[in-house]
Amino acid sequence: MGRVVTAVAVIDHGAFARNVSVLVERAAPAEVMLAVKADAYGHGMLALAPVALAAGARSLAVLEIPAALALRESGIDCRLFAWLHGPRSDFAAAVAAKVDLGVSAEWQLEAIAAAAQPGTPARVHLKIDTGLRRNGALPEQWPALVRAARALAAEGRIEIEGIWSHLADASVEADDAAIGVFEGAIATAASLGVTPPLRHLAASSAGWREPRARFDLVRFGIAAYGVSPFDDASGHDLGLGAVMTLRSTVLDAPAPSGRRWIAAGYADGVPVAARGAEVSIDGRRYPVEAVEVDRTLVAARESIAAGAVVTIFGEPGSGVPSAEDWARWSGTIGDEILTGVPASVPRQGVGSPTVR
Repeated sequence: MGRVVTAVAVIDHGAFARNVSVLVERAAPAEVMLAVKADAYGHGMLALAPVALAAGARSLAVLEIPAALALRESGIDCRLFAWLHGPRSDFAAAVAAKVDLGVSAEWQLEAIAAAAQPGTPARVHLKIDTGLRRNGALPEQWPALVRAARALAAEGRIEIEGIWSHLADASVEADDAAIGVFEGAIATAASLGVTPPLRHLAASSAGWREPRARFDLVRFGIAAYGVSPFDDASGHDLGLGAVMTLRSTVLDAPAPSGRRWIAAGYADGVPVAARGAEVSIDGRRYPVEAVEVDRTLVAARESIAAGAVVTIFGEPGSGVPSAEDWARWSGTIGDEILTGVPASVPRQGVGSPTVR
């Protein structure tokens, strides 16, 4: 028998909808492409995708083609964008499902075009590497990629929907230089006769703070889930609400004097490497002393009843730590805390997805 999971991740659809609405307003007049990659950062992609669209997002982004196909199969009919591909990626299925595909190299372009059928051209976004060095054509490779795409478009095998990139978000100066590279790539493409309808560069960080980087579309990700992309401001500071709350209960189990066990451990997404971490029980913070696979030991001098609700992280305030607090205690980022809650922990959707 498998272990009994007593933790639960409560997903607030209302908070998510409000966050998306805030981001849509922030990005305007650029449109918002909402990233639901990594199963919507662990929140549940299929549940939150329609909420994002109802709240004003115009399109959705994932990493891999299978996630885009799952969204199509669930009834999502907006623009879907996938950009992380390998030699065995199912480009034929993506083209048939009208999934927009990011293209970083000529081999991808050729493979995608080969998967297109008469009357159903592949929809592609050409990527220039502006300094992140994750993927994308280097500036010296860019003209050749654009020429190859132009030739395939002339044959009717592809439609060039966009030019795009990622920012490194290393510094204001680095991002300013990257924007310059991106603008140069757009100009080069235009000189070669390629002027697609969409230009997109910014994600959560630049989308929030750098209007110059917004172009036609902003790919907001972690901010929609209530976590700030900045070191100097929390999601709460930005007016964004936490979407995931991780809860468990106090165990009725022997513990050393002045301590209690919580029925959740690192198998449930409680970071084991956190230093100075705390949890909330009835609105009061208690220090974490040890994290085991299926339980966590906290210091508690007063009596706490077995079964008392424990909030590991959630909306800050009322004594509740945030995912960003846990990221700071663990020396990581909020994205990792949220996506670290495994699929074995049940997701419980609450709240109205209607923006008020």
